Amino acid sequence: MATSEPTLPDSSKDTIAHPSIQPIQSPSNSPKQLFAVYLKGMAMGSADIVPGVSGGTIALITGIYERLINALSQIGIGLIPLLRQHWQQHGLASGIKAVWQQVDATFLLCLIAGIATSFISLAGAIKYLLDNQPLLIWSFFFGLVIATVFILLTEVKRWTVARVSLFVIGAVLAVFISQAPILNTGATPSLPYLFFAGAIAICAMILPGISGSFILLLLGAYDAVLQAVHDWNFSVIFSVASGMVAGLLVFTRLLKWLLQRYYQGTLALLTGFIAGSLVKIWPWRTESLGNLAPWQYFNIMATQPENGQIIHWSVSLILIIIGAVAVTVLSWWGQKTKAHK
Repeated sequence: MATSEPTLPDSSKDTIAHPSIQPIQSPSNSPKQLFAVYLKGMAMGSADIVPGVSGGTIALITGIYERLINALSQIGIGLIPLLRQHWQQHGLASGIKAVWQQVDATFLLCLIAGIATSFISLAGAIKYLLDNQPLLIWSFFFGLVIATVFILLTEVKRWTVARVSLFVIGAVLAVFISQAPILNTGATPSLPYLFFAGAIAICAMILPGISGSFILLLLGAYDAVLQAVHDWNFSVIFSVASGMVAGLLVFTRLLKWLLQRYYQGTLALLTGFIAGSLVKIWPWRTESLGNLAPWQYFNIMATQPENGQIIHWSVSLILIIIGAVAVTVLSWWGQKTKAHK
């Protein structure tokens, strides 16, 4: 991976210290580090369950974002010549091993296993909290995301006009997506449309700050996908999955190119996406009135004595602090595990 940018005037300064954006030198797969990847996958999965929260945010703050993008960008038809070459020279086992190492498959499998564990074990609990105690779950994730923004802002080493502009563009785009009206045609989406929705959703899943499940919701495909999974409708599942694969192959290469050449600018843009997502996960809101000031929310929602409101205020504030502390610990852990590789 390139370490300098001779075509850019300030290339010598366009590097970052944050472990999640540094180029990967030699990924390590010791049992301890793979278990750490599994746990980070669980954290990503728990975030992905919540519409409006992106697992990419967790990947970025825990120091595996760059490795994830590099691994995904290796998947493609370019693996065929690699397999053929090693197969002809050393046998099929050698070819499979070469492909496995090229795509960092051990890392990906551990990460996917962690994500799947969260979906299996936490989906029901998080859905219950979203339906019955939304203030609690949104307060926690609000604290988590706002702390992420502050941490990543400090990693941009030199704020230029271009980098400020990228941050603003990312924030505005995230706000626009978060506030976009949900498409509801009332009809079952066509298979080509589901392919398109899958491609867009997977791009959102990779980007920190933008939720892939929320993109499916915006495009009117979320219910159709959930129903297809429940009914084992393979035509719908295959269409969405194919779109996701296509989007993944194209978008990860673009992200890898940006990360290799414009670390700081890309970090500013991604941080903007995360900052803009705060609008979507604002804890104090109602379906009819949207986002409210905290005191307005509690005045409207109050159905108990004043001391009950104080309790709600306290719980909300405590959960915001817990979320902020949790992401700070995740950031520290990401730096520590990255440094030991």
